[in-house]
Amino acid sequence: MKKPYQIGAGRAVQRVRQWAEEKNPAVQLMLPMIEILALAKQGAGELVREAGLRVILLAIQQEADALTGARHHHGPDRQALRWSREDGFVVVDGQKVPIERRRLRSKNGGEVRLGTYELFQQTRTLDDEVWWKMLRGLTTRNYPLVTRSFAQAYGIEKSATSERFIQASRDKLKELMERPLGELKLCALVIDGTPFKGRQMMAAIGVGNDGKKTVLGLREGATENATVVRELLEDLARRGLDFTTPRLYVLDGAKALHSAVKRHAGEAALIQRCQAHKRRNVLEQLPDEYQPAIDRKLQAAYGMVEYADARRALDQLHRELDRINPSAARSLEEGMEETLTIHKLRVPELLRKSLASTNIIESAFSVAEELCRRVKRWREGDHRERWAGSALLLAESKFRRLKGYREIPKLVTALADYRIKKGLAVKAKTA
Repeated sequence: MKKPYQIGAGRAVQRVRQWAEEKNPAVQLMLPMIEILALAKQGAGELVREAGLRVILLAIQQEADALTGARHHHGPDRQALRWSREDGFVVVDGQKVPIERRRLRSKNGGEVRLGTYELFQQTRTLDDEVWWKMLRGLTTRNYPLVTRSFAQAYGIEKSATSERFIQASRDKLKELMERPLGELKLCALVIDGTPFKGRQMMAAIGVGNDGKKTVLGLREGATENATVVRELLEDLARRGLDFTTPRLYVLDGAKALHSAVKRHAGEAALIQRCQAHKRRNVLEQLPDEYQPAIDRKLQAAYGMVEYADARRALDQLHRELDRINPSAARSLEEGMEETLTIHKLRVPELLRKSLASTNIIESAFSVAEELCRRVKRWREGDHRERWAGSALLLAESKFRRLKGYREIPKLVTALADYRIKKGLAVKAKTA
């Protein structure tokens, strides 16, 4: 819930926007040429920052004049009286710059807020700036040394920067966890868990019909257990994800994840077991001397175009493994059919390679691992979740379209045919 001063600040900003639209006043900045040359000598950035600060001060002054009437003139349109001055600040180029703040009061004695001052004092952009730069590798210790543009600037010291990053990362996590999902047209969901700083992070990434990838949700747990998975999927459903729509679910071999997806989506879930996980699980059961040859045969089988050919090759490999190491044979047999779902759907080769594994999530979490090397001590609470969420959002900003995205219409057609075959109902759209 917003506090009274926040409500007052919001109303002041709304009022000044309305005044600016109706009156359309011009703010004219006059800088002596000698000042321009002196500032330009220090660099164009210095000139732009100083000019920006001057424009802000002029805008604040112009609003104050409009509310109090022209100087030495007390007309009927006068809405406020000049009251006093006090120290204040505005945010310029991601840092607080001290200014002398004009205070006004209404005719009945209450304070009149200046919308321009409230607008230029907003620190959300400052928080975003801290969040972005720290994710790019800047430390709290070096932050003021690198970012200081005004000699008198403050609020960029180590402690203040740390507080801003915490708040910004918390806001980013909230934004991620509250994203509405109802309008997304997704052909596939990739869901996987990964060890993260002593905990388990579960994440879901959606693949759109246009090939764009979107981080859908995140959950932290002690292990990849059924409760964590269920909460993740329930959260996606609450935010509008329609589990009745047939789509591909790319999962690892975790039984908790498999059963949770089936419980939510039922027959609408076409599960593709991660082929990379399956290969690792099989090879880990074998002595070193057998691994290269078996790995080549696994890759060859999964690389086949037709489902029947791939299944035949895997069955033959299973018989071979049964003679070498029965444990490896059982590992291959477990869930074998679900590793070939994309073959049964006749997904074209390039797109099949992209959707055959959970590498999308693993590469995103590799960004998190790289970012988190600088964190020396992990605390309880939302510390891990904030960093993981920030890292996933950073990774998302770098996402390219899925390789083979031009072939997605063929997958969409296959999913539509599957819906008809299974007699699954189409969810009605409500106005």
